[in-house]
Amino acid sequence: MKIKDSVAFVTGANRGLGLALVHELLARGASKVYAGVRDPASIKLPGVVAVKLDVTNAEQVAAAAAQCKDVTLLINNAGIAKVVSYLDPAAIDTARDILDANFLGPIRMSQAFTPILARNGGGAIVNVLSVGSWVNSPELSLYAASKSAAWGFTNGLRTSLRAQGTQVVGLHVGFMDTDMTHGFDLPKVSPQEVAVQTVAGLEAGLEEVLADDITRTVKQGLSSGIYLAPLQR
Repeated sequence: MKIKDSVAFVTGANRGLGLALVHELLARGASKVYAGVRDPASIKLPGVVAVKLDVTNAEQVAAAAAQCKDVTLLINNAGIAKVVSYLDPAAIDTARDILDANFLGPIRMSQAFTPILARNGGGAIVNVLSVGSWVNSPELSLYAASKSAAWGFTNGLRTSLRAQGTQVVGLHVGFMDTDMTHGFDLPKVSPQEVAVQTVAGLEAGLEEVLADDITRTVKQGLSSGIYLAPLQR
């Protein structure tokens, strides 16, 4: 899809990749960007309309869709990560929280905005996934599992929405230099670079964007069983 004159809705838009995506969309000529955030007062950019949104809250999702009926691009970026092992006593409760945000959140948003996109010509949905969709590690095991689930949802959504002309893009990326990866001593890609690649992929008609070297390497290695080894920090 073309970004110029589009109307975008970005969840988790007040920092990190979400904020970088907002800037890139505006730079490419989007006519309006809705920023779905828990605290609307955190959004002060010209051309950006703040919308109160917690993607785990069904009522707020419905209210956002009712308010933003001109959307042609939905970017499901909001998510959480917690360093908890599957074997931790808190794993079950933590998994519920992570899955609610990272898996059920994009489902709620896609259900709410799919009819809007159809009425506005099809448009596009971008789901922010991860290299963790394909590989796992002890520290981020629950986060990676949520992204695996979101990847499966993305693939199913893509086939479901082809008939209405909606482009569905899965964005996979490894470690970005954001608050979420603070304290991880490893190479990180900038959210600005990922935003540029994401928007360029949208305009090129791609269905999948692999935004850094580690993600491209892992994707290439899936057939050789690379996922059988833990992701190395």
